[in-house]
Amino acid sequence: MTTKSSRKTPLWQAIAGALKGDIAEGRYREGDKLPTESELAERFGVNRHTVRHALSTLVEDGVIRTRRGAGAFVTARPTDYPLGARVRFNQNLLAAGRTPDRKILQVEESVPASPVVADRLGLAAGEQVCVYRGLSLADGQPVALFESHFPAARFAGIGAALRELRSVTQSLARFGVEDYVRQSTRLSARAADATQALHLGLTEGAPLLYSEGVNVDADDVPVEFGRTWFAGDRITLTLGDES
Repeated sequence: MTTKSSRKTPLWQAIAGALKGDIAEGRYREGDKLPTESELAERFGVNRHTVRHALSTLVEDGVIRTRRGAGAFVTARPTDYPLGARVRFNQNLLAAGRTPDRKILQVEESVPASPVVADRLGLAAGEQVCVYRGLSLADGQPVALFESHFPAARFAGIGAALRELRSVTQSLARFGVEDYVRQSTRLSARAADATQALHLGLTEGAPLLYSEGVNVDADDVPVEFGRTWFAGDRITLTLGDES
């Protein structure tokens, strides 16, 4: 009688994950050359074909680049992204020495809030919200997908401001919200689905860091409920004491 063995992670995938971990920890920095295929094969105890498969995956994910006859070089380093009382995409990226940009995917002016969204914003289930979806980039490379929900009754027409300014902070300021702070943040790990992988330039199933948070105004009234899916190998979420 034979039994089926439990499913195991392919060796090439494990090697790719280990190399991503090395890069995230700073063992290899942006521009550094990785060890040769032979050296990596010796390190992991596999053949060069398996190493080559792992490196091809890292190239597809934008983590490394290869030059014929020269080897493989690190093209990306994870960007530190602070999660504090004030989470501002542009400021966070600029502080990390990166150039921020955003691509709008969709703006829906008036959508019935789901029970979860309504609860986070303190609304009645089904009350209308404006939904803003897009792609965040650092130095032209996609690093996160985001989705923001705003109470439609309070911020009627905010969709036009978001399309024009591509900034939540500036758009809220047009409606009298000069400042807002993070009331709560929830973090978890996810695997990229096919659509998320396509937008972020990842392979399906690649690790994502999922964050959801509620921002409130000076009167502690919720103004935004946001969800963000960060590319796990491009962003390092940090928790600070910012007030």
